[in-house]
Amino acid sequence: MSGETPAAGRIPARAVCRAIRDDIVAGIHPPGSRLTEEVLARRYGVSRVPVREALRTLESEGFVTTRRHAGACVAEPSEQEAADLLDIRALLEPLGAARAAQRRTDAHLKVLRGLVRLGQERARHGQVADLRSLEGWFHETLAQASGSPSLAALLTQVRRKIAWMYAPAPVGATNSWDEHAAIADAVARGEADRARALMAVHTERSLAVHRMRRPVCVSTAKHAVNTMSAQN
Repeated sequence: MSGETPAAGRIPARAVCRAIRDDIVAGIHPPGSRLTEEVLARRYGVSRVPVREALRTLESEGFVTTRRHAGACVAEPSEQEAADLLDIRALLEPLGAARAAQRRTDAHLKVLRGLVRLGQERARHGQVADLRSLEGWFHETLAQASGSPSLAALLTQVRRKIAWMYAPAPVGATNSWDEHAAIADAVARGEADRARALMAVHTERSLAVHRMRRPVCVSTAKHAVNTMSAQN
């Protein structure tokens, strides 16, 4: 018997998965570190069953890898994998914006416009503390507005992994939020081609900052092409 309370066992695996993922992105679980079910269960106050399920999900997402004789460990992506993620996001974000222009709801538009107003206000007054979260919510809402759960899930996963592998880029200035406003306007008008083009420019401007930097969360092994499949 584990001695765990009944309440702990009822915490769903998805909540445990989110908690572990957030801690990996935050660097609490460093790349290459072991992730033992017993230790994680104690940390998050759950049984080992949801931890086991969460680790399987995180392995499918590329945050965790399983090593022989070591078990589950935080993945150590290569520089090439990190660079590829930027290219993938550059392709997916414009597609998501175009789909959102075709499929968004009034509720999506209300949220997008509210986030733009808040972002412009915070940027104008130099209140940068909330801008990164606001930008994340804007892009997440836009992905949800695409009406494609698969596309939204891919975009969310790519953005999380970029946040994990790269040091945070400078938060958006006023002109960045003007770009967000233009994208939201194109989405509201149902102008898919314009939304796609505006998002392509906006995304490339953002990712250019990352491309000038070496990713901070990667394997230094020059031979590693895909460390998640190259483990012994």
